Amino acid sequence: MSATENKYAFGMIGLGVMGRSLLLNMADHGFAVAGHDKDTGKVDSLNQEAGDRAAKGFADVKEFIQSLTTPRAIMMLVPAGKIVDAVIEELTPLLDKGDILIDGGNSHFTDTNRRVEELEAKGLHFFGMGVSGGEEGARRGPSMMPGGDKDAYAVMKPIFEAIAAKVNGEPCVTYIGPGASGHFVKMVHNGIEYGIMQVIAETYEILKKGLKVSNEEIGELFAKWNEGRLQSFLLDITKDIFKYKAPGTDHLLLDDIKDEAKAKGTGKWTSQVAMDLVTPIPTIDTSVSMRDLSKYKSVREKASAIYNEPIELQGDKEELLVALEQAFYFTSIVTYAQGMHLLTKASEEFKYDLHLGEIAKIWRGGCIIRSAFLSDIYNAYSKDQTLPHLLLDSDIAALVKETLPGIRKVLSATTAAGVGAPGYASALSYFDAFRSERMPSNLTQAQRDYFGAHTYELIGKEGTFHTQWAPAND
Repeated sequence: MSATENKYAFGMIGLGVMGRSLLLNMADHGFAVAGHDKDTGKVDSLNQEAGDRAAKGFADVKEFIQSLTTPRAIMMLVPAGKIVDAVIEELTPLLDKGDILIDGGNSHFTDTNRRVEELEAKGLHFFGMGVSGGEEGARRGPSMMPGGDKDAYAVMKPIFEAIAAKVNGEPCVTYIGPGASGHFVKMVHNGIEYGIMQVIAETYEILKKGLKVSNEEIGELFAKWNEGRLQSFLLDITKDIFKYKAPGTDHLLLDDIKDEAKAKGTGKWTSQVAMDLVTPIPTIDTSVSMRDLSKYKSVREKASAIYNEPIELQGDKEELLVALEQAFYFTSIVTYAQGMHLLTKASEEFKYDLHLGEIAKIWRGGCIIRSAFLSDIYNAYSKDQTLPHLLLDSDIAALVKETLPGIRKVLSATTAAGVGAPGYASALSYFDAFRSERMPSNLTQAQRDYFGAHTYELIGKEGTFHTQWAPAND
């Protein structure tokens, strides 16, 4: 796919950091590429960075379209929502039947479903593709999750496999499934990302407030953990954060950053659809809630003045650090397991026919949630493609049993000391309910029948039943 008569084989709309980085990645691999952005500054940046590579930026959309070989292949990397629809509306009159349009942003999967139908009716090939890895991933090798038009993906496969991150020589990209499956999988990826980030933040809180560990020691501990079974991209960048001091200062930049976390919505979407699919993902839900709670800074300050009390974990420090590593690993396992369970249910509900082992495989490199543990997930689903829940795999179960004492010890200590650890707590509570052969939900059913005549079912007897629970009036 080289330039032919000054024509380019692939086009990108949106030349922000991600779009520009992906184009340059493609150019590095010998593909002739063009980009378009209404911001002439971004167009100029691409042209300057391209150097002698076969990559060119265009400020005029018609010139951009005319520069592409046919059938055209164009990817959009613009903010999700109305902007995507606006770009599609502007593009479609300029395109011909058979052209390929790709949405590489974080679009909500329901929007992707709608766009698939609308563009198919116009004779255009369309698919949504999740892209993970941030700026560095886009430039050096991302993880990509394309879903939708399978024929269109087959055309794009050589480019995507060339630019993807590689693990053991295998590209971190695979066809996910029909419809909006690519964007759905990326959404769940982001939900897992929320969960792991929350656990890291809580670990920081436990170390700093509960164990009075210095920033330097925290950074060293994260670096040590990152060399073992907890190895992950998120832990790797965290250890770097604990080294960075702004020029001219003698303290960590981290200490100057407001404790009010922002979000773009993909975590919330994950929680919303999980509820629609009746699939519990409480650790991910909690992580979304804690970002929301962080925004109420003034309220928290007032509450702190009212409820302030000394905080210090009791117990042997070294023993607690060992337990904390176990607790971190346990909670990571449960967070991934919740995400994979949601993918299992979505595959059934939406007929995605997801291959969870392949999804875990492409997440091992390039993406934000890449970790050593993903190889264990890949192995679990490779053994049993119909595994209903990751925690039922025997090898995963062995890891869970090994780390259970740690999570129980840590939560006992944090609860007694008054250190908030909602992500950790949600993971353990989920697990303890998950392993319960008989939950107390029979009482819930009895209550529902009492106040609303909603009926209940009986053990070993077919049918539904209703009871007049209130005692008769004397």
